[in-house]
Amino acid sequence: MTQQPATIEDFRALGARLSNWGRWGPDDQRGTTNLITPERLVAAAGLVRRGKVFDLGIPLDENGPQPGGGRINPVHLMSETGAEQVFPGGFRFADDYIFMALQGSSQWDALSHVYYDDRMYNGFPAGGVTVRGTAHCAIDQQSAGIAGRGVLLDIAALKGVDWLESGTVITPEDLDEAAARQGGVEVGPGDILLFRTGWRRKFLRDGDRNAFMAGEPGLGQMCCAWLRDRDVAAVCSDNWAIEVLPGENPDALLTVHMVLIRDMGMTLGEILDFEELAADCENDGVWEFFFAAPPLKVSRAVASPINPLAIK
Repeated sequence: MTQQPATIEDFRALGARLSNWGRWGPDDQRGTTNLITPERLVAAAGLVRRGKVFDLGIPLDENGPQPGGGRINPVHLMSETGAEQVFPGGFRFADDYIFMALQGSSQWDALSHVYYDDRMYNGFPAGGVTVRGTAHCAIDQQSAGIAGRGVLLDIAALKGVDWLESGTVITPEDLDEAAARQGGVEVGPGDILLFRTGWRRKFLRDGDRNAFMAGEPGLGQMCCAWLRDRDVAAVCSDNWAIEVLPGENPDALLTVHMVLIRDMGMTLGEILDFEELAADCENDGVWEFFFAAPPLKVSRAVASPINPLAIK
């Protein structure tokens, strides 16, 4: 059932209140990943106890959720198969290419991905985005990698469903209740929050690309303050846009994106697969782990595909 708050704060006012502009200096282009300090990274490495690795990325192939139009699923092309090659000693080789939207699969949104009022994160001019890419806040600003303590909050399990229905608003209370259900696991400064809606499971069950992209359960706008209060470094989900769609404000599109990316400087991870990880966390009661998801170092790009890993 869709939950709708009584009133929704104007996203510009909310963004101004939660803004991180200038927090790490006037030239900063990394935003909240600055919160992953060396000390926090070392502590996160200590969460590896079993050596169990969970692959959270979806396959880069034609079976992805993109229905076409603005974005398509990855296209894999072979340029060499070894056929008709003649080299000394019988040597032959295979080569291939991939053509894809950088946001067509599991991916990070760079801080240049969305903006409003002609300004992106930290006040950089939106005019810096041209056909050659972005002059500021490109994904390669995160090229040292996004890694640290990951925490999974399973909202679908909290609600006792395989997946939340499209349009379901996840509230701060839901996040708190999920943490309490999961043994009181804490989400704190420098952490990378993963929240599960079951949306990936739904797609794997029905394979309906149009339904997957038509709407989704996700974070409501009130969760922005929850994330800011805890100094979360990044947030990831198994849906395609982090936030609830249709959105809570019929007069504005993707307001959670605008507040998190443009105002708070938070990199967003989308279209991840938490099914195996969630089952393991439910089994052993451990909902924290070492998380690593370096982007591709694509110059001037506004996003990057990733193959994130959770290691317990």
